[in-house]
Amino acid sequence: MNFTNDKAIYLQMAERMEDEILSGKYADDERIPSVREYAVLLQVNINTAVKAYEQMARDGIVYNKRGLGYFVTPGAKEAILKARKEEFLQVSVPQIIRQMELLGISEQELIDSIQSHNS
Repeated sequence: MNFTNDKAIYLQMAERMEDEILSGKYADDERIPSVREYAVLLQVNINTAVKAYEQMARDGIVYNKRGLGYFVTPGAKEAILKARKEEFLQVSVPQIIRQMELLGISEQELIDSIQSHNS
């Protein structure tokens, strides 16, 4: 995985796992890779992976069964989707609108661009 400099690596790791849950790779109550397995897979320090898993647990995305590992919390997919939509609408859309205004891009130009990308 290529990490960016704009966000802590453990947060990017958590987002990647959330992406995998959203895509259906892991279902409710399904075991996810161990902290160690995920650290090796993504080639990061185990302490970074621990932070990612702890963050996901705090966010209610995964839960820990002592001695068995981490599992996807029932309803996690819906919770991730809701949070991501909210963030997109509250953060990304206002930024897009500001850029459109600065660049003189009309709503119709944006719609045309979206439609051409969906074709």
